[in-house]
Amino acid sequence: MIKTVESVTEGHPDKVCDQVSDAILDAYLARDPNARVAVESFGCHGVLLVGGEVTSSAEVDVERVARNLYFEIGYTEDLDVLVHLEKQSPDIAQGVDPGGAGDQGIMYGYATNETPEMLPRPVVLVHALTRRLADLRRHDPAYSWLGPDGKAQVTADGKKIISVLVSTQHAEGVEQEELREQIIRGVIEPIVGDLAGVEVLVNPTGRFVRGGFAADTGLTGRKLMVDTYGGLLPHGGGAFSGKDPTKVDRSAAYMARFAAKNLVTHGYAKNCFVSVAYAIGRAEPLMLRAVSGDGQDISDALKKYFDFRPQAIIERLNLRRPIYRQTAVYGHFGREGFPWEEIVNL
Repeated sequence: MIKTVESVTEGHPDKVCDQVSDAILDAYLARDPNARVAVESFGCHGVLLVGGEVTSSAEVDVERVARNLYFEIGYTEDLDVLVHLEKQSPDIAQGVDPGGAGDQGIMYGYATNETPEMLPRPVVLVHALTRRLADLRRHDPAYSWLGPDGKAQVTADGKKIISVLVSTQHAEGVEQEELREQIIRGVIEPIVGDLAGVEVLVNPTGRFVRGGFAADTGLTGRKLMVDTYGGLLPHGGGAFSGKDPTKVDRSAAYMARFAAKNLVTHGYAKNCFVSVAYAIGRAEPLMLRAVSGDGQDISDALKKYFDFRPQAIIERLNLRRPIYRQTAVYGHFGREGFPWEEIVNL
């Protein structure tokens, strides 16, 4: 079965917006762990608009947070930052305050024993490619011509890699032939290995000098498949970034990954797919199910060991902390240091 997955660098305009939204969330949680935050960002051509709902006792200089992050990513042009934030609707709050879900929706989680990261191998490889682009840009003078914006794709047929695509922003004057050679040698070969029989594409348009908001618009939540399982599995449609953990779009997706990973680790399946659905304001899920890759229903084990009520998720994974900006690029799963990636005793 042929599969293609994508990743983008921290300078991709959509990912800039995800990081801005999560940096603002972290700034509130650092001062007020009970803050209710639902922030989205939209950027284009010198303008960044931050909007949404925040209910918090904390004061945060949102414009400064956003502007500082943009510069940290590697962009130098100034931004006109517009901020429009209001308090959370009391109609929503009356359902969330007693412990109910912050919205309706469907969330999914997955794990497989295919890789140490417990993700499909193409997903692991494609994130490694974009992360390496960023690492070389930041730390290797020989790659100082790299720009912040970039993308990668990996196509595989089973375990065989068929093609690798890397598109990266670059400085003016870098010739395509030289760029291709350096990207293959410094980025693709160290990650993918032997490229015999693999189609390799590098900057297929031949030029990628303008990047970020100067070239394209960005929007929070527009890279959902990059954030999760690369499009290989369903997604409920709710973005993660900019949302505090009362929003089950985020917290229940983390819990579903946590449950799937632990069920696989403890031998219930070689790979596991978890699905959960909520009604706004209600704590108990409307639906909760786990299925193994060979079609076996393992929902009894899921329900025995994992409590998917929103407050239970928040407490078990300790989610009222400023840990979210680092999730907003290179995938939310398969990386050490996040509580939903921990293995526990069942």
